[in-house]
Amino acid sequence: MTQAPVTPHGAGTPRGALETAAALRDGELDPTTLAEQTLEAARTTGAQVGAFSHVLEELSLAQAASAARSLDAARRTGTLDRLATAFPLLGVPLPIKDLTQVAGQPFGAGSVLLQGNIAEVTDGVAQSLLDAGTVTIGKTTVPEFGFPCYTEPAIGAPARTPWDLRRTAGGSSGGAAAAVASGVVPIAHGTDGGGSVRIPAACCGIVGIKPSRGVVSPGPYGTDGMGLVTDGILARSVRDAAVGLDLIAREHPGDFMPRPGSAGKGGYLAACDQAPGPLRIGVLTEPLAAPTEVHPAALRAVDRAVELLRAMGHEATPVPAPFTPEQWRTFMPLWTVGAAAMDLPAEAEGRLMELTRWLREQGRRYDGVDLARAVSGVQAIARRTGEAFAELDVVLTPALAAPPAFPADIQQSDGADDFDAQCAFTPWTSTWNMTGRAAISVPLHREQIDGVELPFGVQLGATRAGDDALLLALAAQLEQADPWPLVRTPRPS
Repeated sequence: MTQAPVTPHGAGTPRGALETAAALRDGELDPTTLAEQTLEAARTTGAQVGAFSHVLEELSLAQAASAARSLDAARRTGTLDRLATAFPLLGVPLPIKDLTQVAGQPFGAGSVLLQGNIAEVTDGVAQSLLDAGTVTIGKTTVPEFGFPCYTEPAIGAPARTPWDLRRTAGGSSGGAAAAVASGVVPIAHGTDGGGSVRIPAACCGIVGIKPSRGVVSPGPYGTDGMGLVTDGILARSVRDAAVGLDLIAREHPGDFMPRPGSAGKGGYLAACDQAPGPLRIGVLTEPLAAPTEVHPAALRAVDRAVELLRAMGHEATPVPAPFTPEQWRTFMPLWTVGAAAMDLPAEAEGRLMELTRWLREQGRRYDGVDLARAVSGVQAIARRTGEAFAELDVVLTPALAAPPAFPADIQQSDGADDFDAQCAFTPWTSTWNMTGRAAISVPLHREQIDGVELPFGVQLGATRAGDDALLLALAAQLEQADPWPLVRTPRPS
């Protein structure tokens, strides 16, 4: 059979994840040819935006060959529909963030300390993606150990938004967002401990979802801790993000955090086709994590969302901040003690990046009593927030306080200044890590800033545990009412 050519990356409109999967099943695309072309795009377009720390050619071609065999067998036996149900993204390129291990493959976590390191085990989320028949393509770029909201790793190229290569792709899933936004891949894996999926999604003009606490297990090798961090998905469309979440939503024996409900019949993808009904939506534009000015374009993005939501029959009402930036600082010991708890040799401290060193130094200043108080403080903030939003279904905020940033504006030479700059840039996202509720960033708005068109995302945050399907249904409504660009050819600086 003659295969149709893959849409050139950076030209036209590359297929989304579900479209790619359908084309593979229909025989319009060949898995190996697609993998080869995606690998080439990873080396070219991907290099322009700093998307990959490692391109995994051997693994990816083996995965593509396996997908081809499965598709051929299903065609012979007339079971393609069954295959599509069991493996909805079979053969689709889906890279894995380089904070997640895949046995036998590089695992560098953006740090010079792990340069040349090869993972010995496969983390559970990565295994779910491998078992789903996706094609890994590579490990996406991350900042050192995933701490900052920008992606400037100690080794390798920084991640840049394809809308303006002078500006950050966000972090810490910056490489994943850059790969998706530039059209190299249709979907990617990420992780989110304070906004690390939603921030890069907003910087790169794509969709990023952080699921509710407990939806995605960190097992068997990871632990829940305070439940601030979870795996998530980045994609160009809400439906693609939903099917990606279907692949990784899983429990594992011994999970500390219980899974809050289920996606319902048909999973999260089916939820995108369900009208969520009239919802009570709080509109919050007051910064939470830091007193900072909010760019007018970020506020206009919220205004645009409010107009659309009201036209759909939803109620949208301004709400005040449920806590102050000073109270938010309760979060700090958990973040810094986590950095200090990393088991690194003493001689390694001098080789760490400034922010990592500063976080570890701060974390060492706290004792067990301080940590216990911090845990209680974060839980008190989560309770206060829950009470404040109890009559609401969803809270709408800007995704970021400003346009995608120039790296020098947030990566500072002093660790404390760096952290403060990050808080000012991302004053809303971490709240949903503290509450454990789901949140999604959608690229609803665009504006010219200094002669360059840039994306401005809005965040939809759930007020109840397990309302991931509701958020996806609402985001899908917005996407249908006001579609956004699906790919961005990297714009030279």
